[in-house]
Amino acid sequence: MKVHESRGLQVAGVGGCTYLVWVHDARKEVIDMRKRSIATLVAVSVFTALGMTHASADAPKPGASMTHIKTIAGLSAALKSAGVIIYAQGGATSGVMGDSIGSANGQKVLHVPVTGTKTGVEHVGSTIVFYNISNDKTVTLRNPLINLAAGTISAVVPEASAEAMTVLSITNASALKPKVTNDKKAKLRSTAYSDAALSFAPGIAPAVVSLLGLPAGALADGASFATAGVTLYSPIKGK
Repeated sequence: MKVHESRGLQVAGVGGCTYLVWVHDARKEVIDMRKRSIATLVAVSVFTALGMTHASADAPKPGASMTHIKTIAGLSAALKSAGVIIYAQGGATSGVMGDSIGSANGQKVLHVPVTGTKTGVEHVGSTIVFYNISNDKTVTLRNPLINLAAGTISAVVPEASAEAMTVLSITNASALKPKVTNDKKAKLRSTAYSDAALSFAPGIAPAVVSLLGLPAGALADGASFATAGVTLYSPIKGK
């Protein structure tokens, strides 16, 4: 390899490969552009693979069902202005639709896995949390249970009682019709309910306000909370 003995960036060729040489203080620092390109490609591949792994979901299978809850537009902003945020725990995940949780079009989206269906649609181990960041008070809805026949969602609210109570009402329960899809190749049946309208059950909104230490009336009794959809997977029996 030949380079001029002067300061600056020089181009040199060795064995068909191109190198950059920085010459200063009588030293030559060689940067192999080919190696740098390979390293960059490897790094990009790793991050892409990680991103795909994070975003990908397992293939549907019996018992692996999911409820998607989307708060009404503006609710997250109203709660944020009062110092309250909503999030999910215990297998459930949450995200944001709109510009932010504080924007007028902001909506909190909760993905709650169904881990048991012995009674209604049961979410064992999942928790929806209302957290007041100004005073560190919380209200948690543990193991929500959807009863489509009764049009209710019950949960344990440990800050109020050790017994399950009705926390949300499905105001359009009588109008909900399931969409059933049979995948004979996979021997899998999906039963989907969409656009269920959820409101705080009578007395729950004032109780949440009190437990969070918010001003009276911060949430109206019976206020709308969210829309929800649930998809249940079951095996297709027989040939």
